[in-house]
Formats: sequence, structure tokens, C-alpha cells
Amino acid sequence: MAKTQKAVFAAGCFWGVQAAFDETPGVVKTTVGYCGGKTANPSYEQVCSHASGHAEAVEVEYEPQKISYEKLMLRFFELHDPTQVNRQGPDVGSNYRSAIFYSSEKEKKEAAALISKLNASKKYSKPIATSLEPASTFWVAEDYHQKYYKTHDIACHI
Repeated sequence: MAKTQKAVFAAGCFWGVQAAFDETPGVVKTTVGYCGGKTANPSYEQVCSHASGHAEAVEVEYEPQKISYEKLMLRFFELHDPTQVNRQGPDVGSNYRSAIFYSSEKEKKEAAALISKLNASKKYSKPIATSLEPASTFWVAEDYHQKYYKTHDIACHI
């Protein structure tokens, strides 16, 4: 198997985000979990209470020979409205924030450059509100959240 890398994104409820990344060519594996907070090993209830500071996030393992980090980020921006602050659709709260969790200065610079490029293009009617946050521990979510759309036979419309 080719060498893979990991990226972590938050774009609202992680169920649909995971389903969409699962169908992205070059993505090998996805895992839903929590990132960007202060509580060790948070539960879903703690994250939803807004006390832990975590976002619902998806860890994406990908093959950089098949999909670049930039193309992965472009896919991320397609999956949600990155101009909304602490919400996506009916889901409201900091746990639903739009965030890219970078693991290197190179990733941070690439993400900042892409956000600048997208803002300059006027693709969105408002400025992008996606935060760039250093990747902290990625806490794997409870089993019942993994591959939710597949295990519940729900079509993903992202």
C-alpha cells in the first residue's frame, strides 16, 4: 500500500462529512471524532454541551499521490457553508464550527493561501469563517457514530 497521510476537518455534523469523504477518490479511510478542545477523551454529550471546546471532526487518511492536500481542502469547502460561524444548517454551536486542523506549518500556509484565494474569487457572498487550528489530539468518537450513514442506510446529500 502506498504511503498515506492524515488530515482533520470539521464541517458541521460529522456523519455527512464522513460519508462524503468516503466517496472521494484517493481517500483510504475516515474516522469521526472530536478535535480542538480541552477535555481529555470527551464523550458526545460533553462535546454537545459546548463545555469541552471540541468540534465534531473527521480524520481523513489519504494517498497524496492520488489526491493532494489542496484538493482535499477544496472537497472540504464543497461539503458545507464555510462562511457560517459555529453552525451548519440547523446544527448550532462551536462543536459544529468550520475548521481545518493543520499538523504542520506547510499545511497551515496551504490552508491560509487557499482561503485567501477563495475569498478573492468571491465564490462565497461572505468571507470564509473557517478557523485554522493546530491539530490537537484527535479523539475517536463512539462506535455508533462511525459510518453512521452506512449503518443506518441513509443517503448522504452533501
